[in-house]
Amino acid sequence: MEREQAIDQIQKACKEISLQMMKVTPAVRFLQDEKTQQEVQKAAHQLTVELEVIKKKLIQLQHRDDSAEL
Repeated sequence: MEREQAIDQIQKACKEISLQMMKVTPAVRFLQDEKTQQEVQKAAHQLTVELEVIKKKLIQLQHRDDSAEL
C-alpha cells in the first residue's frame, strides 16, 4: 500500500467514525442516568478530539515537501 492509499483509507475510517458519533451523542440524553450521561459525553468528546488530531496529522503529511528529506 502506498502512502496516499493509506492516508485515504484512514481518512475514510475517521469519517465513518465521525458519522457514527453523530448517532451516539444525541442518544445519550435518553440514558436517564446523569452520571453515565456525563461520562459518555466526556468520552465522546475525547474521541472527537483524537479523531481531529489524526485528521490534522494526515493533512500535515499530505502537504509536507518530501524533497527536503532527501
